[in-house]
Formats: sequence, C-alpha cells, structure tokens
Amino acid sequence: MRAKHNKKRNIALVYEALVKEATVSILKGDKQRRDTAINIIKRHFRDGTELKKELDCVRSLSETRNADRLTSEKILKEVKLQKMLIDPESLFSQQSGLIRDINKDLDPDVFGNFVPNYKTLATINQMFSTSVTPKQRVILESSVIEHMMSEPEKTETIEEIDDITLKTFASKFNEKYQNELLEEQKTLLTHYISSFSNNGLELKMFLNEEISRLKATIVTAQETDVFESDTDMTVKAAEVLERLSSFSEESEMNEGTLLTILKTQSLVKEINNDADQD
Repeated sequence: MRAKHNKKRNIALVYEALVKEATVSILKGDKQRRDTAINIIKRHFRDGTELKKELDCVRSLSETRNADRLTSEKILKEVKLQKMLIDPESLFSQQSGLIRDINKDLDPDVFGNFVPNYKTLATINQMFSTSVTPKQRVILESSVIEHMMSEPEKTETIEEIDDITLKTFASKFNEKYQNELLEEQKTLLTHYISSFSNNGLELKMFLNEEISRLKATIVTAQETDVFESDTDMTVKAAEVLERLSSFSEESEMNEGTLLTILKTQSLVKEINNDADQD
C-alpha cells in the first residue's frame, strides 16, 4: 500500500503552485497578488533554508531527463546523501510556516493549482518519506530512475488562461496582439517567476538563446523589401535590436524588460507568419 501523499507538505509541488499563482497574476494584471506570491517564494525558498535544500534535491531528480541508467543512479545516490543532511525538524517547521503564509496571505486554493508534473513530484516526495516500506522505496526509486532515463514530454508551461485574462494581458501589448500566449512567452513567464528562488540561472540561460533567436529573425527581416521600403520600420527595428542587445548587460531583469521581450516575441511570430505566406 502506497504512503498517503500530503500535497501541502510536498515542497516542490507547493513551489510550482506558487510559481503558477504568480504567473497567472501577472497575466491578470493583479500586481498585489503577484507581489505576495513572489515575496513568499523569496522568503521561504532563499538559499540556506531547508526548504531550498529540499527543493534542489527534488528538482535534481524531476528535471533530469534522457540520461543513461548509470548517470541516473549516480544522481539518485547523491540526492539521497544530500537529503540526509537536511534537518527534518527544521524542515517540518519551515513547511508549516510556508503553509501558514499561503493560507494567510493568499488562500488555500493555491495548493490546488494545476502542476503538469504532479505525478513525478508526488512519487519523489513519497520516496523521501520515512513511512514507506523497503519494498515500496525500491519500487519508487526505480520509477524515478525510469523518469530520468525517459524522453521529456512536451507539456504546456502554464494551464489554459480564460479569455478575460488573455484580454487583460493583451492590453499591455498592442492592438494587434493575438488572444493567445505563444509557447515561448509561457516559457519566459515561468522562468521569470522561478528566477526569484534560483538566482535567475535558468532565466539567463533561456534569455541567451531566446534573445539570439529574436535578433537573428529581425536582422533577416531588415533585408526584406518590406523593411527596406519603410524607413519607420527600419528605424524601429534598429531600436528593438539595440534594446535587445542591452539586456545582456543588465544585472537584473525587470518588468519593463519582460514586456519588451514578450512584445518582441509576438513581433517575431508575425514576421515568421508573413514569411511563410510569401
């Protein structure tokens, strides 16, 4: 019989639920709720806390994909060693504080936010449990290893957003903005929220690749007849390129930068669509 899974005590699941809450709040334009969710992430998952240590252990397993068996087993072994260094009493106390703040400052519905990799996070959490039998632990560990060896599944970064939310978010762009978020925009938003607890490493890695892609598309578009015949478009394109280039020099990404990149992603999508139709 499998150990009962307590969602509120599953650190990684709660973290992902908070990221989702902050992301959706950005889309809805709810600055107060967004700030509250982000502040909870910052406060409870800062470096040195038992919650952050636990989260790092879980993510080392859940985010490893397409690895060979030997590597997967080595990662699992190291995670188990790191897990032993976490003070269980302190971890439980910090969990309780996190749950209390979510209930008080947000609401209990946050714990019900949809998390795409729920099953994997639940399996890892049960594997860490002290209440499982040796046989159950071996079965759970085998399942985690199989997960790390498997190909990553293509999943939505965030759940579908209702039309009202889309229209609110779209108003921050321009009148031509389409009522749907692009896959790259969803990814950017999630990395942006996650950056508050992981020093922005994943965000910086994504931005390096994404900005290079955006710049390359705009540079290519500048060589087309449409751009060359329109002085205003040429000037605007140059300004966008200059702004994109400056982002790599900024130490911290702010909301102005975020919105600029989101707008540019929409622009590049339109450019690509026009090119496909030609």
